[in-house]
Amino acid sequence: MPIRLLTQMGLMPSARNVATQPSLQLPVLMVSGASGSGKSAVCHQLAGIVKEAVVLDADILWRTEFNQPENNYRNFIETWLRVCKNISQSGQPVVLFGAGTGVPENIEPCVERRYFSSVHYLALTCEDEVLAERLRSRPAWRKSSDPVYIEDHLNFNRWFKENHDKVEPAIEVLDPTSIPVQETANQVVLWIRKKLSGHDTY
Repeated sequence: MPIRLLTQMGLMPSARNVATQPSLQLPVLMVSGASGSGKSAVCHQLAGIVKEAVVLDADILWRTEFNQPENNYRNFIETWLRVCKNISQSGQPVVLFGAGTGVPENIEPCVERRYFSSVHYLALTCEDEVLAERLRSRPAWRKSSDPVYIEDHLNFNRWFKENHDKVEPAIEVLDPTSIPVQETANQVVLWIRKKLSGHDTY
């Protein structure tokens, strides 16, 4: 059936109606950290537990053409912010787990940033020796045992520790090195609920 006819029948909104519909501005929450810090493990733990938000792993949209460190991965970030914006129009804010998505410098200049009332940042950090061992012990296909790769993520891990309170907005830090994954997940849930307190969701 032609789109024009669907619009006339009221089954699709017209361009004019879409343009005039009010847009919800909800917070978006970024949970970040170096590779090996425990992001994916915590994200999986939260599946089905956090009812007041949609929890997503940024890696599901990663493609090699997004690997553009020279512009702070701008296309990847803009794509994810656009996804989060559209999800939030249903009244559910998004909690996004990803490495580069947790750096304010990568998020705040984006065009899509304007569609959110606020962005909150949490970084999972780890002791260097533990992080390096986690990366070395991963399956070979993940190629995380390369010394250069390990050093890059150790530096990223240190960056969060040293700069979390020097950026704007500030990044809150949680070091789960010595606590079980479930306890880390519980603490992340408390952080999420604290940040969403006072915001209506549907």
